[in-house]
Amino acid sequence: MPYIIETWDKPNSLSLRMLNRPDHLQYLAKNAKVLLACGAKLNHDASDLGGGLYIIDTENEAEAQKLIEEDPFYKAGLFERVSVTRWRKAYVAGVCYLE
Repeated sequence: MPYIIETWDKPNSLSLRMLNRPDHLQYLAKNAKVLLACGAKLNHDASDLGGGLYIIDTENEAEAQKLIEEDPFYKAGLFERVSVTRWRKAYVAGVCYLE
């Protein structure tokens, strides 16, 4: 079942984000099979807003929580706040999943 994980970075932590980014990207690649979408949140000028959004397909909320807690960004203490929310998949990549 799909979940949305939204993260908010701690203030003034861009250097911590950039330091851990290579390990974070490697972690995402390792878990690509459960990622429906993910990416950093940006300001209108495309600069880093400080946080991210993951849309994942996993069995339950505990697995979603485990996925974010094993992310190198999480382990590095980057996040000020994390939200895990169950999500109803309506349309993904132009495909309707509504019954």
